[in-house]
Amino acid sequence: VSTQSTGVLSMLVVGLLSGTSADGIDAVLAKITPEKLSTKQQLHIQQLAFDTIPWSPQHRETIFKLFSEDQLRTKDVCTANFELGKCFGEAALHIIKKAGFDPKDVSVVGSHGQTVWHDVDLSNKKVTSTLQIGEPSVIAEVTGVTTVGDFRVADVAASGQGAPLTSVFDWLMLRGNSWRAIQNIGGIGNVTLLPPFNDTDPHHLPIAFDTGPGNVFLDWFTEKLTKGKQHYDVDSKLSRKGIVNENLLAFMLENEYFKLKPPKTTGRELFTNELGEMWFSKSKEFGANEYDFLATLVELTAVTIVTAYKQWAPGAVQQVIVGGGGCRNPHLMERLRYHMQHSFGVHEVLTHEAIGIDSDAKEALVFALLGYLAICGVASNVVSCTGAKDYRVLGKICPGRNFGEVLLKKHSTE
Repeated sequence: VSTQSTGVLSMLVVGLLSGTSADGIDAVLAKITPEKLSTKQQLHIQQLAFDTIPWSPQHRETIFKLFSEDQLRTKDVCTANFELGKCFGEAALHIIKKAGFDPKDVSVVGSHGQTVWHDVDLSNKKVTSTLQIGEPSVIAEVTGVTTVGDFRVADVAASGQGAPLTSVFDWLMLRGNSWRAIQNIGGIGNVTLLPPFNDTDPHHLPIAFDTGPGNVFLDWFTEKLTKGKQHYDVDSKLSRKGIVNENLLAFMLENEYFKLKPPKTTGRELFTNELGEMWFSKSKEFGANEYDFLATLVELTAVTIVTAYKQWAPGAVQQVIVGGGGCRNPHLMERLRYHMQHSFGVHEVLTHEAIGIDSDAKEALVFALLGYLAICGVASNVVSCTGAKDYRVLGKICPGRNFGEVLLKKHSTE
């Protein structure tokens, strides 16, 4: 990915997303500015404000119904697309106001929306289709700001996985002095494996893929265990009451996804609540209690992440930078550090804060960047990560009331 093209300019941009955990809308306002460094043009991203706006219980229920294949109706999807679009638009207005700006100051909104289906044929690892809702035209109407959405689709159309989309941010912003793993632990875990910044070996390209379950089963079972009183395991107090059941862990690791070679992607279509229920029933056969089951789910996430590095990293990983909700889970971070030390001798398992980035805001910043690159006409899929046949500009542009101004601003830089 290169930003060396005409029309790259300075903008205030909003980034929005709701992840597989469907906790709420992450919203960020950022200033993105091109910088000329020697002969290369690079980007500077300054976070101005961030917030997470929780979904109402009604909207969260709607989203989870859409995750379920059996309960899916076309009308439900159509209605939710517009309802959630309004929520995303209101979240954009909220973050703009929180930062002390007016919507007229903002050039673009980049919205991932809410993934409700990402169809993967595991027999050949092909993504056949993908669907994100939260209509970007509604966001543009609510805010008046030109909105870019549906980022996955162009990559999937070009025979890519459509994920992970974070790899462009990681490639442009987060390379270090050694092989570095940028690990997101949201509902699903995904990693970008980055070569050192000064590595000129043409064979050392970044790769990215979904490692498997992140928090998806941890949050699901915490809600089940607490009868809905907790959406996540606060300070790991529940999982620490249990011990890992090795027989159960081995059974979970037989899932075919863990054996697939990258590029690969997954989601709730594979790692469903029904699968969790089956594993929970199996845990009783292995003599595990409820807390043992939760501790084993923590271990599953940590083990599958580190095993993926051992199997697929092009170089020896020397540092792991963790983001997403999983970096707030102390038990999970401890287990990740344990396995990194025993597998690689690596002690540096850090959060994004260690390199100057807000862990909570990182994914929203990614979609601010993707929206910015789309308006600038710059390709933003990293083909060595998604497996697409070529580079593509990602996203569909939905003009807002400022669209003419955005076009004039862009043309003035060309």
